[in-house]
Amino acid sequence: MVKIKGKSLIGLDIGTKFVKAIEIGPTETGYAVLGYIYKEIPPQTDMKEFIKELFHTAGFKGKKVVTGVSGRSVIVRYINMPEMSDIELQNAIKYEASKYIPFEADEVVLDCQKMDYGIKDNSSEPKTESTNKEMRVILVAAKRNLIDEHLTTLESAGLWPHVIDLDALALGNAFELYQTMAETKGETETNKCIALVDIGSSKTLLNIVLNNNSYFTREITIAGNDFTDAISKKLSVDLKQAEELKCKPQEKAEEVKDAISGLLEDLIHEVRLSFDYFEHQFEKPIDLIYLSGGSCNLIGLEDVFDKDFQKRPVRWNPTGHLEIASDKITQDELTQNSSQLAIAVGLASRIRK
Repeated sequence: MVKIKGKSLIGLDIGTKFVKAIEIGPTETGYAVLGYIYKEIPPQTDMKEFIKELFHTAGFKGKKVVTGVSGRSVIVRYINMPEMSDIELQNAIKYEASKYIPFEADEVVLDCQKMDYGIKDNSSEPKTESTNKEMRVILVAAKRNLIDEHLTTLESAGLWPHVIDLDALALGNAFELYQTMAETKGETETNKCIALVDIGSSKTLLNIVLNNNSYFTREITIAGNDFTDAISKKLSVDLKQAEELKCKPQEKAEEVKDAISGLLEDLIHEVRLSFDYFEHQFEKPIDLIYLSGGSCNLIGLEDVFDKDFQKRPVRWNPTGHLEIASDKITQDELTQNSSQLAIAVGLASRIRK
């Protein structure tokens, strides 16, 4: 069995329907999975107790956890600022943030990071003589009560909160780890703009990356639950049956396609708007589309992407290049659930930082 050569890190993705967690540790040749969780959240569940029980029975080796946040309480902006040191940036960002964040300063937790871009940026933001040299910065603000809620949930389960990340950025980090691990096999996609589209239960995340840099992120509210509801109403079945039919319609394939066709068009429209914005700003086309998330196997999804963008999307496996360091996990089992683990893998990939 693969041996771990250092401390591990757990990525915990708390969704609206499922909890996903994966523990990753370093090996001599890369990184390996020590354990993972993929559990549906029962109705009217006390989330603190549910997380506590899951981790009690999961058999994870460590307790250091990275979790993520998303939704309307989280704001992400890519902005231009005059070149400055990291210390100067931390001091300046609280004043700069007021231009972009629709919350009071004492309501949010702010963070920022310089982005190392190498392609043209056609940003329409005004420039002055004093800003001849500029840098691109990603600015993040999250409501303080949302952060406090996550911290309380982790601490009550006896876990050690290491970092609270953003789900959309975690998606990009998962792909960066995937690419890094693929380098040894000569399978990386270099100098190509890749759109990562993760279709979860309550949200669809979009992250456009080039050479492991994130250029654009967005959260789209059309997601798996909407498709399930549409199937339930159109076919007059309960939500559990609709969920099963969504990705495995069998003899009802045409009926399911008809039920979700309008929503699919709406989702593709929102993705197209994002692609157009990115391509106009950076004068760089989207080369590849990678799909993940619990609804990435939605019937007809690939065909609709292919028809609208003239690009056949790829369903990628975020765990594909990771070794397994547990006799309780089989490769087939991990691969079967891999598309739902993209965010959790991205959170745990901070072990590389």
